[in-house]
Order: sequence, then C-alpha cells, then structure tokens
Amino acid sequence: MEEKKNQLPPVKPGGKGPKFNISWIYGIIVLVLIGSYFFGEKVPVKEIQSYPVFKQYVIEGYIESIEVFPQKNVVEAVVEDSASSMKKVFGENYKTYEAERKVTVKIPSADKFEEFISEVKFQQVSYKESKNYFELFLYSVLPFLLLILFFVFMTRRMSGGVGGSGGPGGIFNVGKSKAQLFDKGNTTNRVTFKDVAGLAGAKQEIEEIVSFLKNPGKYTELGGKIPKGALLVGPPGTGKTLLAKAVAGEADVPFFSMSGSDFVEMFVGVGASRVRDLFRQAKEKSPCIIFIDEIDAVGRSRGKNPNMGSNDERENTLNQLLTEMDGFGSNSGVIILAATNRADILDKALLRAGRFDRQIHVDLPDVHERKQIFNVHLRPIKINETVDVNFLAKQTPGFSGADIANVCNEAALIAARKGKSFVEKQDFLDAVDRIVGGLEKKTKIITQTEKKSIAYHEAGHATISWMTEHANPLVKVTIVPRGEALGAAWYLPEERQLTAREHLLDEMCSTLGGRAAEELFLNQISTGAINDLERVTKRAYAMVAYFGMSDKLPNLSYYDSSGNSDYGFTKPYSEKTAELIDSEAKKIVAEQYKRAKEILLQHAEGHNKLAELLLVREVIFAEDLEEIFGKRPWASRHDELILQNGNGEEIPALPNAEKKAETAEAEDTAPAQPNTIADQSIPSESTDQDVTAKEKDS
Repeated sequence: MEEKKNQLPPVKPGGKGPKFNISWIYGIIVLVLIGSYFFGEKVPVKEIQSYPVFKQYVIEGYIESIEVFPQKNVVEAVVEDSASSMKKVFGENYKTYEAERKVTVKIPSADKFEEFISEVKFQQVSYKESKNYFELFLYSVLPFLLLILFFVFMTRRMSGGVGGSGGPGGIFNVGKSKAQLFDKGNTTNRVTFKDVAGLAGAKQEIEEIVSFLKNPGKYTELGGKIPKGALLVGPPGTGKTLLAKAVAGEADVPFFSMSGSDFVEMFVGVGASRVRDLFRQAKEKSPCIIFIDEIDAVGRSRGKNPNMGSNDERENTLNQLLTEMDGFGSNSGVIILAATNRADILDKALLRAGRFDRQIHVDLPDVHERKQIFNVHLRPIKINETVDVNFLAKQTPGFSGADIANVCNEAALIAARKGKSFVEKQDFLDAVDRIVGGLEKKTKIITQTEKKSIAYHEAGHATISWMTEHANPLVKVTIVPRGEALGAAWYLPEERQLTAREHLLDEMCSTLGGRAAEELFLNQISTGAINDLERVTKRAYAMVAYFGMSDKLPNLSYYDSSGNSDYGFTKPYSEKTAELIDSEAKKIVAEQYKRAKEILLQHAEGHNKLAELLLVREVIFAEDLEEIFGKRPWASRHDELILQNGNGEEIPALPNAEKKAETAEAEDTAPAQPNTIADQSIPSESTDQDVTAKEKDS
C-alpha cells in the first residue's frame, strides 16, 4: 500500500508528461527580489544622530555637497575628500567610508533646513524626490499580484487543474470523502468474529457477505448475486459497529468506514460531493466494503421537515447516495453496510430492494448471549472462583453488550479501589447496582421520619411483588440513597416473549404498592412516588390505546409502528374517544391501587416487620422476605425453563425450520412492537425519586 502511494503516476506512451507549473517562476522571482534587497551588497553610509553637529560640520566646511529629500525629512551629504575632514566626521576608521564619503541626518523640516542653508550661504544643495522601488512594489503592486494569483489558484483548484487534486474535492478539499480506509495490512486494533459474542443470526448473515467477497464463485455459479447493501438495525450498544469492525478485520478487501454526520458540512453541495468521492474511491479498490455508521444523519425521510426549504442540503446528500447505490452507474463489487437504531425514520427509497437488500436486526442479548458476552469481556480481568458467569448473566436482564462491558470495567475499578488482588462476585454486584441505580450516597442527610417513610414505601413494593403471581421476582430492597433515588427495589424482570394482561396488571399493582403503603400505614402520601406514578400511567394508557386491553375499547390499537404518520394526523381518534381512553386508563389505575391496598391490609403484619427490618439493616434480600412471608407459591419463568430443559444453563437452539415457524406464529399473535410500549423495557430497578428534587413537578 505504501509503495503505491510513493510511486509517480506512469507516463503513457506517446503522451505528455506532467504539466509544468508556472507558479514556481513567480515564487523564484519574488524570492530573488527580497533576497537582493535584504542580502545584497550595500555601501557603508554613516548616520549622524545629532542635527546640530551636522550644522557645525557645514559651517566649518567639512561638507562638499548636500542632497535633500523633503518627503522623508532626510539629508544625505558628501564629505570633502581630505583626510582631516574625513577624520573629523568619520572618526579613526574613516577609511571604511572612503568609497562614497556619505553621511545622513534627520532634519526637523525642509523649510527650516533651507533657512539654515541660506544663512551660511552654502551653494552645493539639491532637492530630490525619494523613491524606494522595493517599498513601492511591496505596498502597491504586490497586494494586487497576490490577489490575482489567489484567484487563478482557486479557479484551477475548483476545475481540477492543479495536479488534478481539486476536481471532485472542491475548495480546500472540503468535498473530499473523510472515510477511514482499513486495508489488508492494517492489523492495529483488529477485531474479528471471535471477539463478537452472541448475535448468532446477525453474524451468520454478515459472515455470508464476507464469504462472498473471499470466494464469489461459490455463489455466482448458480446465478446468484450478492446483496448490494445490509442495514444493521437495533437498540444502542447491541454491537452494530462492533460487527462492522469484525467485517473489516475478517474481510480480505479494503474497508471504508465513516459516519453519517461526516457528509454534513456548512457549504452547499459538500455532502453530495463527498458521496461521489467516496464511491469513486470504492470503485477504484473494488471489491470492497463501505460502512456508514449512524446513517439516519443523512437518510431521514425526505420532505418531513417543513422548516427546511425545498433545496435542503441533507436531502441533496441523500439523493446522491440513492443514485450511487442503485442508479445508472455501475457499482459492481462495492457492498454497503450501514448501522442505525432509528430505522423507522429512514427514507423508504433507501430501504428498498436493490439498495439495502437486507435488514439485519441486532437485538438485546438474551441470558445465553449475555453469558457469551461476559466470557469475552472477562478475558483481561483477574477473577477468582466466586465469580459465576451464569449468575452474572441472569442478574443483568435487558443489558446490552456495551452495558456488560461497562459492568466488567466498573467491577475491576471497584476491586482496585478496595485494594483487592482479584475481582470478586460482590464487586460485580456492586457494579450492576452502580450502573442501574447510581452512586451510593451514604452521607446524604435524612431525618428519621423521612427514613421511615422510605422504608414503608419500599416494603410496600416488596410485599405486593411477593404476593402477586406475575410480578417480577424480587432480588433486594434498599433504603440507601442512590443517584436521585432515596430508596430502591431491585427485581429480576422476566424476559417474556409475550406479555399477558395479567402480567401488566400485577406489575402495576406492585408499582403502586409504595404509595398505598404510605397512605395505609403512615396516613400520608409524598412526592417520592412520582417515578412509580409515571410508569403506571404510561402502562395504563398503553393497555387502552395500543394493546386493546380495556373493556370499552377492546381490540383497537392507535399505535403507529412505522412512525411515519403518513396522513399527518395528530391523533387518529375523536375527542369522545380520547375522553373514553382517559376514563379507561383512570379506571385501570384506580382498580390496581385499590387492589394494592387490599393486599397490604391482608399482610399488614409481614409488611410492618419488613419495614422495621429495613430501618435496622437498610438492605434486605429475597431470603429475608421468604423468612417473613414464606416461600413464594409461584415459579418464575426461569424456573419453568429449568424444569423443561434440565439445568437451564444452556437451552438448545431450535432448528432453522422450527425457528421460522415460531417466529411466524409470534408475528401473528404478538402486538406490534410490544417492548416499545409495555413495561418490559423498563429497567430492573424500581426507583423512587428524591422527594425534594421532585417537589416542583408534583
């Protein structure tokens, strides 16, 4: 690669060599003029500092002739050619000035000097205009010359005339592509598919693209064609960019990597110019791969923003990208990978077959994929026998690959802070708590009354989650402040494929347990439940307006899964229906709040014991609830999977045919994107916000 860069372009037989650049002649002339002025041989001339001394020389007859330069108020005089005169004026080293015998002196003004000359009746006086040709050139001619040269230079750059480097680049190379090139020999920070844990389906499709580039004959001999583009879609942190890095590390072809925002610039037309330059470079190095990260920066649906004019720069960039991907030009051998977590806002023309032929969904990892990801990130960390990867995978539901990497790093930092030689299980648990709930604030000043209110609130959550069948299993409860929360209850969310109405209602009831406990046992309610109320309200409205789970609006969903709102309606229902949605949501919340109070009254003794235990120990675990309330009568989803699959450590993967059948069945029965609306996406921690921080909102 380096050898190619250093080689001169070959001269075609019978053709012309590189053009001679006349700019070098201009530069040499200017340098010669400057050098001759500053470094040329100069005749020594003595400067007399005192004007009265010079006048005395004139009176005593040491001066032979005088030249006056009125513009500068300077006099240049020639000393008489006699040893005595020269010795008097020049001193002992007068022989240095023998050639010209000149002196200069600054005069007050030409008029006063003329009066002095008239008084002494000196005859050999002449008046001259001073002309410094270098200064005349420097201040008068050179600026215009430089301006002309600048315009000539910029014109040639814009037309591609200066060494051919301007052409598609434009002014100052601003239109040049900023893509980073990874070639075969680039082994620095190399990532391979071995470094990508989980993501089995996405890896399979990506590996197929790499395999085609390595061995295209295997696919083309049957008449098949490789997809022109693949779009990686998924939540943040799931490994989309990591997959692209693995492709760069595995493929034996050049790999261009850049971000969608790299096309955006303040100059008009730069984005389209960079797209053209990127594909020009890719065609020269084909077969190759182009990776555009966060493509939604330039790939948004056109015409959706009325504030932008019809000549929107971003739309021009997208139009050029669409043309390059599948237009009249040929892009054979150029495969485009792109990543985004907002596929719903991308332009439909970008997603059609022939441009991005495949959409590869990179979802949040399940428990087995999390185990594999932990194994990757635990390689450089010194751990002891207390660390169980299976346990860590179960304790981090909903965590992405980036979150798991953060957990491992945070655990190592916590162990180093405590001066340990190994990272232990407790360090990982502290790291999970730190990431989910925030930094522990044991120094926060809380009165005994506030502490009691927090304890009864958290005990209410714990009691109802233990006594309802479909609520998430409890892990631990704490009243130690973390982040903005004064107390928190940690749950282990069930990673369900389908969420039933009973699941949602039980979780709502458990979430309202804190406010219900305050009202029942303390005869007061506080602003600490704002986070609980927000989650419950959103879930109630989702049940009514999206999932069709209300009595008066059954089987109706006003959820727009595309996110495009093609008809521009603010809401696709009438005001009467809106009132009905409000009343149904209020009814659901009221029913679950009433149910929460009933459960707490039935188990008031156990709840109060739990609250008092919290006040003493500040942190309690599921084992403590089991001692107070007895064993939980319902098995969790994880326990069911263990019964079905033996030990539950590794659930065998379904064959491809079974997977497709199961996926098709799920698509028919599942609501549109339930995880975006239901509380499955809510973090594993139920936080109760700081009372003082949220008083304004309440």
